[in-house]
Parts: sequence; C-alpha cells; structure tokens
Amino acid sequence: MDTLIGILVLVIGLLVSIALHEVGHMVPAKKFGVRVSEYFVGFGPKVWSRRGRETEYGVKAIPLGGYVRLVGMIPPEDRVKPVRGTGWASRLIADAREAAVEEIQPGEDARAFYHLAWWKKAIVMLGGPLVNLILAVLIFTGVLMAVGAPTASLTVGSVVPCVPAPAATECAADDPASPASEAGLEAGDTIVAVGGTVVDDWEQATGLIADSPGETLSLEVTRDGEPFALTVTPSARDRVVLDDDGQAVVDESGAAELETVGYLGMTSEFVTVRQPATAGLARTGDYLGRTVEVVATLPVHLYDVSRAALGLEERSQDSIMGVVGVGRVAGEISGAEVEGYGLTQKVADMLMLLGGLNLALFAFNMIPLVPLDGGHVASALWQGIKNGWARLRSLPTPAPVDVARMMPVAYAVFGILLVMGVVLIYADIVAPVRIV
Repeated sequence: MDTLIGILVLVIGLLVSIALHEVGHMVPAKKFGVRVSEYFVGFGPKVWSRRGRETEYGVKAIPLGGYVRLVGMIPPEDRVKPVRGTGWASRLIADAREAAVEEIQPGEDARAFYHLAWWKKAIVMLGGPLVNLILAVLIFTGVLMAVGAPTASLTVGSVVPCVPAPAATECAADDPASPASEAGLEAGDTIVAVGGTVVDDWEQATGLIADSPGETLSLEVTRDGEPFALTVTPSARDRVVLDDDGQAVVDESGAAELETVGYLGMTSEFVTVRQPATAGLARTGDYLGRTVEVVATLPVHLYDVSRAALGLEERSQDSIMGVVGVGRVAGEISGAEVEGYGLTQKVADMLMLLGGLNLALFAFNMIPLVPLDGGHVASALWQGIKNGWARLRSLPTPAPVDVARMMPVAYAVFGILLVMGVVLIYADIVAPVRIV
C-alpha cells in the first residue's frame, strides 16, 4: 500500500505540474487577447474533452506532456520577408505557415499571437516554466516545514571499531582500533562538549575533532541521561581537500590535495528536523544550480549513459534518467522497508522528487531552442532588440520575427529529444540507477 500511495503521489503530482505549466501559458495569452483553441494534458488519442466558449479542454492518452494551441504563432507570408528556395526546408516552412494561418478565424486576425508586443510574447512563453519553478519552491518549502529534513544530531549513531585504510570502507584484521572504541564511546551517547568547548551541532563537534589530530581531548557526553566524561586522542588521517562546491582540490600535477585531520571513528544519529520557511528557497537555489549545470553539460551526460547502456562503464548514481528510471527510483523509495522510514517520510521524499522534476522542467524548457519555451522567449527578446534598434534610428517598426524559419531547427531538436528519450529508456532498463 505504501508503494502504491507513493507512486500515485508522484504520478498525480507530475500530471498536475504539467497541467499547471500549460495554464501558465494559457492565462497570460488569454489576458493579452490571444485566442487559445486547445488546452490538453497528454499526447496521442483523445480520452476526454470539453469545449468552452472558444477553447477545447481535454486529456489525451499518453501522459508525457501537454500543450496549449495559441492561434497565429507564425505570421502570414505578407507580413515577413519572403523565404526563397524550393528545398525541403522551404516546404517545411511554407507548410507550417499555412497551417498557422488557417487557424485564424475570419475577423480575428488581430487576436493572433504574432501581433503581440515582444514583452507580452515573452511573458506568455515564460509563464509555463515559471509555474514549474514556483511549484518547486512551494513543494520544497511545504515538505521541509511540515515534515522536515534529515539532520545529523549530537547523538552517536554508531562507533566504528577501527581506523580503516584511506580508501577502505570496512575494517581489516590489522587495522588499529579507533580512538572512539578505545575511549569507550557508545552508540546512544550524546556529545555535550569537545575539549572543554560546548557544542551546538554535529558539524561543530566533528570540526573540533578534525582540528586536533594526535591531541588528547576531553569528551563530555550524556549516557542514559547522566553526564559522562571520556578522554580521547583523535588519530591523524589524511582526507581529500574539498572546495566550496564540494569538489576535490587538485594540484598542478592533477593529484588531489590532502590534509591531515583528526579521526575519532563515530557516526551521527540522524533525526528529522522541521526547517524554517526560508529553507525551501535555499534548497531550490541549490538544486537549481545543479540542474542548470546538468542541462548545460547534457551531451556529456548522454554520452556517459550511452556507454553504460552498452556495458562499457558502470552507470553512476548521479546519472540523468528517463521516465523509466524515475519510475524505478519512485518504486524503490516507496517500497523501501527500513525501520523508522514510514509512509510520511516516503510521501515527503516523493514530493521532494516531484519538486526536483519541476526544476528540471523549468531548466530544460529554458534552453533557447524551438520548440522549447526558451526558443520562443529568445525569439521575443530578439524582436525587442530589433524594435529598439529601429527606434534609435527613427525607422518604422520591423516585421515580426518569423518563427516559421525556425521550423527546421524545431524538427531537428525534436528528433534529438526523441533519440535521447529512447537512449535513456533503454539505459534505464539494462543499466538502471539504483538508490538502494
């Protein structure tokens, strides 16, 4: 039941996100007088529809997107510079223009999208992605405030019995005992002070220990509600130096720089702590930065996924995923049987995943290529630049930007997206990303 509820939260949430994305386009378009002939969630065969005063609203069978049809997005031939040539690109442009002109009903040419001022066009096309961005902020804020986020507490979760080798994850027979185990530290102890300094959080406590390799420190804890004093001597251990972005710092030869720190051998007990209202905005900024970086390096990520699909390398856990991969991850989260990880936490994680998908929709749609929203925004901004340059030279207002000329690019982008989708689906099946 938990698995079903978790997946339903993600699926329904994603459909609602898609629907609201299209509302983000439709509302300002109607506000500016553009006729919106269709509003559909999904693609393919029509499942249900209802006709309003001038817009047909409905649902289609394949829930992998949605669209609103804004009448007159492509200007007629007599309003733009003629397209010369007889090749396939010219025919494609002519066909797209003809289809767009046929949508304009008699006497309603003034309501065509191409008549809008450039800034109105930009608002209409930005409306959808901005809805996804706002949804991400609201989802992150709601989950972090209502449920909270896993936070390292000052209570010891476990004591590592040894000081493992730098690259090892498990203890070997000849590894020395850890300072924590030698000092008698136990799981469940709550750290109060390190070296006489009262600590407020786990990061402060471990920071004081890391700064004291080989030094004897007093460690004040509470055990079963009673104060308890220990003496520890952190072992000296090398670790990779990280920059502010969490990336390894390398020297001129390309080798990772190391620093010597104190090592005690303990882990924290994580607890769920409700966050302030600002946490959602901070989380959005953090995730958005990572998402934009992924989108900017998408060809590299797709190359890595292709190699993993062909069995040439292991697929990393931070790999990009398609719809199958997202579904698999959702199933693993919802079906996880871990003590203390109940329905509330599963739904919260599913909502956080939904927030991340909304950020991905925002960032991806802002790529300045048609048919993506970013391509139409770029077209509108170019119109604004042309208009401004004409005003500076006291020239008449230029003709509207001819979106039809970008149709060959739109088809090429669509083809690339189709290939990328197929590659990701195949990789998600044969070399899935696993989180458990």
